[in-house]
Amino acid sequence: MREDGAKRAVAGVVVKVLVHRREDRGMRLEPFASRCVRSGEVHELVTTDHGETAAGSRIDRVGFLGFLEVSAAGVIDRGDELCVEGQPVGTVLGFDACHVPNHYNILVRTAVPRTGPELGLRPEQRVVFRPAANGG
Repeated sequence: MREDGAKRAVAGVVVKVLVHRREDRGMRLEPFASRCVRSGEVHELVTTDHGETAAGSRIDRVGFLGFLEVSAAGVIDRGDELCVEGQPVGTVLGFDACHVPNHYNILVRTAVPRTGPELGLRPEQRVVFRPAANGG
């Protein structure tokens, strides 16, 4: 049964760049394949080379990109592509809620965990989560 239809991209801007990485972070994937985000919310972008998507999977190897402010409400789904200034960064692996209600950690799968400076991130750059090619 197909549940997902077309959706708009979720856009935002970088509000803070993060510069560190961890090999022992201990994040846990939430059991949800999508999360709704509201205009003005701030969420953290974290890269990882982990590929597990099962609820509770432990995510240790991470690179911290930074925080983004959401420009308009939408839905971010596992598999959405993250782009910064039009350049692909990786795909959404899932979400960690250790800081909720303050913010979600949006986990982005990349070949190697990367930090904000490694990707040349700067405040005010445009960030977009594009829907997966298969429509969800």
